[in-house]
Amino acid sequence: MRSLKVIFLYLSTFLFISLPIISAQAAAAPSLSGTQSITRTEVWKAINSGHTGSASVAIMENGNLVYAEGFGMADRKTSAPVDKNTLFNIGSISKVYCATAILLLVDEGKIDLDKPVIHYLPEFTMGDDRYKNITVRMLLNHSSGLPGTVGPNSFGYEIHKEFYHDVLNILASSHLKHQPGEMAPYCNDGFTIAEMVVAKVSGKNYIQFLEERIFAPLGLSKTNYSVGQRQNNTSENIAKNYVASGKEERLEVLALFGSGGLSATPEDLCKFADSFSGIGPQILSPSSLKEMRKLQPSEFYNKLRMPGLSYGLGWDITEYAQYKAKGMQVLGKSGGTGNYTSMLYTIPDKRISIAIFATGSHSPSMDLANSILEAYLIDRGLYTQKNKAVKLPVTSQPIPPELAAYEGFYDSGDTLMQVKFNLPNQTVDLYRIDGGQEQLQSSLLFNDNYFHAQGEKYYFTTIDDRHYFVHHFSSFDCDLVSREKLTPLAQPLELKFPIENKQWLRRNAKAYEGTLELENYIITSRLLSGIPGYVEFLGTKKVETPTNAGIAIHSMRDLTEIHWDEKDEATSVWISGLVYTPADAAPMLTNRDTTIRIGQNGYNEWLRIPKDTVLSFQSAKKGRIIVLSPDRKSIYDNYIDSDSKIIAPANSFIEFAGNPGDTFKVIIIEQASKE
Repeated sequence: MRSLKVIFLYLSTFLFISLPIISAQAAAAPSLSGTQSITRTEVWKAINSGHTGSASVAIMENGNLVYAEGFGMADRKTSAPVDKNTLFNIGSISKVYCATAILLLVDEGKIDLDKPVIHYLPEFTMGDDRYKNITVRMLLNHSSGLPGTVGPNSFGYEIHKEFYHDVLNILASSHLKHQPGEMAPYCNDGFTIAEMVVAKVSGKNYIQFLEERIFAPLGLSKTNYSVGQRQNNTSENIAKNYVASGKEERLEVLALFGSGGLSATPEDLCKFADSFSGIGPQILSPSSLKEMRKLQPSEFYNKLRMPGLSYGLGWDITEYAQYKAKGMQVLGKSGGTGNYTSMLYTIPDKRISIAIFATGSHSPSMDLANSILEAYLIDRGLYTQKNKAVKLPVTSQPIPPELAAYEGFYDSGDTLMQVKFNLPNQTVDLYRIDGGQEQLQSSLLFNDNYFHAQGEKYYFTTIDDRHYFVHHFSSFDCDLVSREKLTPLAQPLELKFPIENKQWLRRNAKAYEGTLELENYIITSRLLSGIPGYVEFLGTKKVETPTNAGIAIHSMRDLTEIHWDEKDEATSVWISGLVYTPADAAPMLTNRDTTIRIGQNGYNEWLRIPKDTVLSFQSAKKGRIIVLSPDRKSIYDNYIDSDSKIIAPANSFIEFAGNPGDTFKVIIIEQASKE
C-alpha cells in the first residue's frame, strides 16, 4: 500500500497488558525465553516511543501456535486489551491472498499466468497500447508497468462502491511507466486488476471466492474484510487507532481488497502462511506451491551490481541473505495502511511462521519481525547470532572525476533531489528540493567503489541509457534503485497555464475518504527552473503538450500524470483520477452565516478564511467538514472532533464533502478586525 506519513505521538499511559499463550511443548522448553524477552522489549520500546499504539504477535511451528501475545489496549474507552483474537488491518499482506486466488484458478486450468490480462478482462484498457502485453504474472510480481496506485476514495470509512468503475475509467486515460516485464517498482494497481480477474473468471464476488477457496479450507475464521466493515459485529475485538490528541479515529475501510483490504489476527495469518509448506492443510497443487515460493524476476533484475529485490508472486521477499546462507528460504511480506502496519515471515521447509500487527502508521513492524524471527531461530538452535563487527568510520578516497557526469536532478516519485559532486571536498552532496528551495540532506564519502552515509552504501549506474542512484541493502544482499535521474530535454515544452507557486484544491474527495489522503487536498505547483520541461505538480511531471504533463521516470512506485480541462471558466486539472481546481477560485468566508451546498456532480466545496476567526458548523448527516491550516495541517475534522467551536487562523481553508444536495452552515462567532 501507500508509503505512510503521519507520526502519532502517544503519552506513555498504557497499562502493561501482556497476554502470552504458549503451547505445552514450548512452555516446557526454556528455549523460548529469548524470543519472549526480545518480543516484549522491542514491542514496548515501540509503544513507548509513541510510534505504536498497540500490537499483537504470533509464532507457529509445525502447525501449532507456540507463542502469541497482545500488547496495549485495543479499545481505551473500555480498557479492552489486545489479545490473540484482536483484529488488525493487514494491508499489503493481502497481496499474497490475491496471488493465491489466481493460482487456485491456474490449478483449475482457467488462468494461464503468461497470457495477456485482456484475455480474461477485456474491459481493461489504457491510453497506452503496450498494456495489451501485460500478462497475469506481471500483475503479481510488480512488473506490469502500471502507474502504481489509482482509485480516489479507496481508503476511508465506508466502502467505495464505484471502486472498480473508477479504476478502469482512470486507467483508460493513463499510460504505462515502463515496458511490461521490464522493471518491478512496487505496484498496487497490478493486484487491483488481478482481483478483478479473479472475480471475472470465477464468476463470484472476490471476497466470496476467498471465503470459499482460502478462508474456509484453511480454517481462517478471523480473516475477512477490513476492520471498518466488520465493526458492527459486536463479538469481534478490533484494535482501534488514536490520533496524537488521544481521540479515537474511525475504523478504516479499504475498497482495494486484492492489494490491501483484508483484516485478520496474527494466528490466522500464520495458518495461511503455513499452507505454503506443502505439509499439513494446503490448498494449492505442488506446482503452484513451487511457483508461489520462487523468485519472479523482471528483466531488470540482474542489471545492477547485485541482484534486485527478489519479488515473488505477491511476496516482497523470497530470499533473506543471512538465512539463505544457513540453507533456509524465508518468504516475507509487509503491509501498511493509514493506521496499521504488519509483517509476515514464513520458512516453508521448517514450517515456521511469524506475524506481527500494530496500530500507528509509523510502527516499525518489519524491524520488530526481524528481531523476533532471529530470536526464535536462535532459541530453536537453527541460527547462531553473529557478533556485530566493530568498524572504523569509512575513510574518504578520491572520487573518480568521470563520475561527476552523474550530477543532476534525481526523482524518487515522492521527493526530488539535486545531486552535486563537490570534488574539492571529495563528497557527493544530496539536496532535497522542497517548495522550490533546496536543503542539504546528506554528504556521501567515496570508498571501495561505493558512496557511504550513515552506515549505508550507494552507487550510481547507467542501464539502457538511464541513470540511477542505487541503494545496496546488506541485510538482503540486494540492490534497489533509490532514485532515477531526470533526463535533460533538448527541446523542453511549457504548459499553457500559469502554474508557478499556484495552490490547487482537491474536488472529488468523498466525505468518507480517510485522513491518509489529507496531505494532498491542497497542493502547490511550481516550475523546475533547474531542469526546463519538468514541473512539480503532485510529484515531478514531464511536459508533453501545452495541456498535458506525463510520467517523468520509469523505476518508481505511484507515479501520476496530468491532463488539463477548461470548464465553466475555471481550469480543472486531472491527476490520475484526482481532480483539482485553483485555490484562488474558492470564495472567501465573509458573511456571518454562510450556507454551502454540494452540487449535482458531488464535488466537495471549499471556503477560504481571510482573518483569524472563531467558527461553528452545522453539517449534513453524513457530511464531512475539515479545516486545514495555512501549512495544510488538519485543525478540525468533524469525523474525529466534537468541538462546538474552533479557532481558524487567517489563510486557512474549509473543505465540505457530502452527497449531491447536502447542505452545511458556517457561523462566524468572532472574527479579527485585521488580517
